[in-house]
Parts: sequence; structure tokens; C-alpha cells
Amino acid sequence: MLLRRKTKKVKIGQIAIGGKEPIRIQSMTNTLTSDVRATVKQIKNLEKAGCELVRVAIPDKASAMAISRIKPKINIPIIADIHFDYKLAVMACRNQADKIRINPGNIKPKGLLEIIAAAKHSNIPIRIGVNSGSIETDILKKFKKPKARALVASAKRQIDFFQQRGFSNLVISVKHSDVIETVKANEQISKFVDYPLHLGVTEAGFGSSGLIKSALAFGVLLYQGIGDTIRVSLSQDPKKEIEAGRKMLSFLGLRKAGVEIISCPTCARTCIDVEQLAKELERSTKNMKKQIKVAVMGCLVNGPGEAKQADFGVSGMDSKNKELMYFEKGKVKKKITCSEAKKFLIKKIETYRCTK
Repeated sequence: MLLRRKTKKVKIGQIAIGGKEPIRIQSMTNTLTSDVRATVKQIKNLEKAGCELVRVAIPDKASAMAISRIKPKINIPIIADIHFDYKLAVMACRNQADKIRINPGNIKPKGLLEIIAAAKHSNIPIRIGVNSGSIETDILKKFKKPKARALVASAKRQIDFFQQRGFSNLVISVKHSDVIETVKANEQISKFVDYPLHLGVTEAGFGSSGLIKSALAFGVLLYQGIGDTIRVSLSQDPKKEIEAGRKMLSFLGLRKAGVEIISCPTCARTCIDVEQLAKELERSTKNMKKQIKVAVMGCLVNGPGEAKQADFGVSGMDSKNKELMYFEKGKVKKKITCSEAKKFLIKKIETYRCTK
């Protein structure tokens, strides 16, 4: 298990982040928040996928008012995401948001004072967010570009502003679309504050590009013990963000979650369609929470010998007779046919899930 940097514990609704709490996985809805029915439906789907915190956009009064109607219908904390208009943040606090997220650099000091008062009254935390679009003009002039040093300077200024007004119920995020700048910014800010840090690569992109960017940044930071919540930002179905986040934390040994499919990269020796079987197994088991490792190997070379750490799996054996070896903990148990492999393995997974 990787060591974690010591941070303050911050309560958000019925859960907490920081301290000794597990690293939390969050996402954000892409429905109109004022459309309560659609937003609740999407949040419930995210809950099922493993989302622990959900952020909703608050671009107008109707969206802020909708929070109090959404909250009783969901089971995870709801975070109100506000930009520019401090009045919407105040309204979100009054409508039962469990936390608000603002970029203080885009709000005038007078408005920030109103937000602080509202958050204090509702006893909810504020996430101070800094990205390249919210850095103050004078800081940009000093550092020339909105890179790591500028992000950190802005964050420190805002943190000081809140602390001087007696507000320390804070979560911090410093994000950039560049992986290296994101890593540098979080490394630097972690040296100055002990508030929980939310990790994210902003505007990460679509599909594999977004996944790779987030994995690179999170891998470096989490290995150093930096980070208390994560969001894998993707330009697609938010459920994909949760699935990716769960896998990243699981592969780093930071959270135990779900079925892990390990499979060989395939070559001319493979006796089965490794890719297809691995895909089918992953699709069929993606909502299972129990940690189980299943191996799908293409031939005897990549069979039990290279998959001893798996709970069980199959290995290609005879392409002519369409036979596979089934093994547990590296030991061959029996032969099965290719056609029965998926059904057989899913049944085994269900048995492991219920009995171990």
C-alpha cells in the first residue's frame, strides 16, 4: 500500500475526504441541473458505477433551486459548481448543496465574502479551484504563462483570503490541461497546505487521450501520496470516468474494487480470441465490487506460469480442438471448450464473489 500525505479531514454530506479516508472517486453530470428528472437519473447511474461524490453545474437560478429537489432522490453528496456569479453560490448553499466549488479568481472579493458567510451558515466546505482560466491578471503578468507556478501562486492567495476571514473548511484543486504542469502544481501546493487535494487534468480530452493523460498525472501524484479525490475528466459518458477512476486506484493498490481482467498481448501462438473474451468478461462484470483477478491467456507460454497471481483463468491450449485449460492459483484444474469459456468464468466469478 502506498503511503499518503497527511491532510485534514473534511466532511461532505454523509462521507469525508482527507485524513485516513479512502481516495474518493467523483464525476460530474452533463444534464441540465434544472431538469431534475434527467439529473437524478444520471446520478443514480453514476452511483451504480461507483461514484462517491457528484458535481452539478449551476449556471442559473433554476439550477441552484433544483438542488433541494434532487438531493432527497440520490444517495451521494452533491457538489454545486459555480463560476462568476457569487449569488448562485449563496443560493446553492441555501438549497442544501453538500459542498460548493468555485474558482475565486473569477469572483470579486465582495462576492467571496458573501459565499463564505453562506457556507459558514450551512456548515459546508468550499473547494477552491484554480485553472489557467481563473488566474488573476497580476499573477499572469508576473509569471507570463498560466503554468504551475502561476496556478500555485493564485491558489495560495485565495487560501490566505479565506483563512484570514476565518474560513478553513476547504478543499483545493490546481489543474492544467498539460500533464507535467498538473503534476508540478500539485507537488508544489502539497508542500504549503494540508487541505485535501482534488486531482484532475482539465480538458483532458476524449477516449484514450483523456484516459492516458489522467493516468499519467494521477500515477505520479498518487505514488507520492498526493491526492484525496480524483476525477478522470472525459468528453463522454460520465460513467466512463468512474470506471476509469476505479481501475486506476485499484491498480495502484489504493482501493479494492471490482474484477480485474489480465490478458496477454496476443501473438501468432494464440489459440483463442483473447481480445474478444477479455472484452466480454469485462463488460459482464464491470459493476461487481468484489476484488477478483481473472486471467485470459492465449497459449501455453502465457498460461498458468505467467498468471499465478490471478485467482483463476483460462489459457489457450489447442486451437484445432477448440480447447482451453482452466486454472486456479497457477494450477491446471480441467479442460473446457472455447464456446463455454465466458459462461464458465462468469459463474466462477459469481461463486468467488459470494463465498470469499
